[in-house]
Amino acid sequence: MLDLLIKNAEIVDGSGNPSYKSNVGIINNEIKILRNHDSSIQAKKTIDASGLTLTPGFIDFHAHTGLRILDEPLHEPKITQGITTELIGVDGNSYAPFKTKKDLNEFIELNSGLDGTIDQDVFWPSVESYLEAFHKKTAVNIAYLVGNSVLRINTVGWENKKATTDDINNMKSILRESMEEGAFGLSTGLEYPPGNFADTSELIELSKEAHKNGGIYHTHVRYELGDKFLDPFKEAIEIGEKSDIPVHITHLYQSSYSKGGAGKILDLVEKSRESGLDITFDSYPYIYGSTRLIIMLPDWTKDGGTNVLKSILKSEEMRKKLKEEVAPRALSWEQVWLTYFKLAKNHRYEGLSVGEISRSRNQHPIDTICDILLEEDLQTCYVALGANGNTIPKFINHPLSMVGSDAVLLGDFPSPRTYGCFPTIISEYVREEKYMSLEYAIRKITSFPAQKLGIRDRGLIKENFKADITIFDLNKIKSKATKDNPKVFAEGIEYVIVNGEIIINKGKHTKILNGNALKSDY
Repeated sequence: MLDLLIKNAEIVDGSGNPSYKSNVGIINNEIKILRNHDSSIQAKKTIDASGLTLTPGFIDFHAHTGLRILDEPLHEPKITQGITTELIGVDGNSYAPFKTKKDLNEFIELNSGLDGTIDQDVFWPSVESYLEAFHKKTAVNIAYLVGNSVLRINTVGWENKKATTDDINNMKSILRESMEEGAFGLSTGLEYPPGNFADTSELIELSKEAHKNGGIYHTHVRYELGDKFLDPFKEAIEIGEKSDIPVHITHLYQSSYSKGGAGKILDLVEKSRESGLDITFDSYPYIYGSTRLIIMLPDWTKDGGTNVLKSILKSEEMRKKLKEEVAPRALSWEQVWLTYFKLAKNHRYEGLSVGEISRSRNQHPIDTICDILLEEDLQTCYVALGANGNTIPKFINHPLSMVGSDAVLLGDFPSPRTYGCFPTIISEYVREEKYMSLEYAIRKITSFPAQKLGIRDRGLIKENFKADITIFDLNKIKSKATKDNPKVFAEGIEYVIVNGEIIINKGKHTKILNGNALKSDY
């Protein structure tokens, strides 16, 4: 007897091949393709998928889920989009393995404007212990990357200084052990201290070690490098070429403030691919970016950790210096909108711009930023215009692209991508604008990312593959999230199945937690 029978589905199997009609069975978390439509087959549960499309569960290749999902395991903003697996530990920011609980807590605070905090007493001295925190305790699967920030903190420390040969060897040892415990590779976020204190040669050495252990190099590039246009991507390519590691550039797009066109960026990636580098990228279909507010501050303010940063924020002398150096990462402070306030007195600022808030407080914008960061223990997040909307389709539609939501799960006014990224790909890029076929789009968000990570039993509707499945109404699927009303669930996702269990049933969460911490089996 089957655990679940799904009848009359239009199957888009994730391979890019044309769709076909069939029944699908699930038994012991494995998919069975039932082409003969045998009416005598019995099942404990049955779904009639007439008029619906069945695909592999979607894979988000850039997720900021590493802490918040442990406090909010239903993970409704993402599971309601059809996402069944998320790649975490991105941007060089990960939470295992830490040598001391003090360092972990300090790093959580430093990164709290991006990944949030956690309402539990935690310490993960190994990747194995961290992954165990997710097993059957969350609605979705996770796959984990080791961020280079934790490697630096465990060896070099929090300071901006060059790693010694011993430091690099120790980092490589930690990375090797982490990958043996299941991590899928190395991530960097080269705008986020202390990871961005690493130079190119250090990252090449770490990437060599990751490659030896079957991993990938997943990078938020060093956007301030050189010409601030192509040079950041050239560094990523150099790291890949000199270490032989598969490279993945995350959230690749042409900035609204770019010094050149989208074609030049994509041409650089294509030429490196033609020369033999295994290079891919992800993008998201929104013009709004989002990250921690402290990224506005120069790296020297974070050289030494959070105590150094707080002392600078308190100093009137240092504020004078910041007023000379700091500019908004947008056209103006009117287009930097803040969210994620824990103090009741600051909730009135949710969704307002730095410009609006500073005027209401009769302050210079830098004084407003410094005061709010001190009041909020650094955890404030912001949303701003990022990508050039005219060229986003060039990246989304590119054959080397996947989809990474980069969703920040914080505050009352997150970027709308948090609730709508994957449905937007299907509704806007497939159904309405016809930039791509449904089969092509589904491959981008299922088998292609699984292939990149080396996950051998997910990402396809295929005999004996694990039963991660999304079922949606192609005519109804749509994101309803907007900048001004971002926390609205998508429509049209009827069923989501994770490891054989129904998590979304007729559009409603069943409250079942059946996610796994996936592990590299290299």
